[in-house]
Amino acid sequence: MIETGYSKLSIRRQSALLGVNRNRLTSNPTPTTEEDRMIMCHLDELHTRWPFLGQRKLIRELRDQGIKIGRKRLRRLMRMMGIEAIAPKPKLSAPAKGHKIYPYLLRNGKVSEVDEVWCTDITYIPMATGHAYLIAIMDWHSRAVLSWELSNTADTGMCLRALAKALGSVRRPKIFNTDQGSQFTSAEWTKEIESKGIKVSMDGKGRWMDNVFIERLWRSLKVEKTRLWSYDSIPERRTHIDEWMRYYNHQRKHQHLKYQTPWSIYGSPQTLAA
Repeated sequence: MIETGYSKLSIRRQSALLGVNRNRLTSNPTPTTEEDRMIMCHLDELHTRWPFLGQRKLIRELRDQGIKIGRKRLRRLMRMMGIEAIAPKPKLSAPAKGHKIYPYLLRNGKVSEVDEVWCTDITYIPMATGHAYLIAIMDWHSRAVLSWELSNTADTGMCLRALAKALGSVRRPKIFNTDQGSQFTSAEWTKEIESKGIKVSMDGKGRWMDNVFIERLWRSLKVEKTRLWSYDSIPERRTHIDEWMRYYNHQRKHQHLKYQTPWSIYGSPQTLAA
């Protein structure tokens, strides 16, 4: 958006009009090294096993494994992965500047029907070379995964593709709950949801339990599937995730559901969106 050599406005003036810090225009982001990727794989395993560990304890766990790492580097890698300790805290996923924050609509409420509330979240998926991000959209009551999408970037486009698949049928939730991440506070995301007559709800401060159902989904997926294989490409990983998601929806029995499968509660379409 900043023009050089063609605009009559100076770089300083253009930056001021756009609300962008001029110093950031020439920033050189730190490249991800092989060592970073190795540490991120260890972090993903630790976070899946003990999602309540904070940065200080994660550093000690990594050092016990012979990995020398400081607090600043750990914060940078956790930010890249989109992970944080599951614990009461004053601030959840940070929205982008200027994005609208919606109120949390589920406080003290009981979700007792399918399609009453849908929710979503994004997780980091390590690979042999590089990494990917996975988003899933879930029906809160039945725990059924309605759609998912895998991408090498955690952008709004990936989220909108998953949303389009979930909304591909005639079924709609009354409320759609998300965290306050920049993808879910973006105008593109909220406009698409509200255009379908769905109310937008966002996790409030200290509401770490609001995403616990999908956090459990991520833990099960990684422990039961993705950590058992090594993947060289996103298409290869997508095939394995598709297999597990079908197993989760149609075969994996849940104690919460009185040992029924999520899809036996939600309904049985011909195919699962993936």
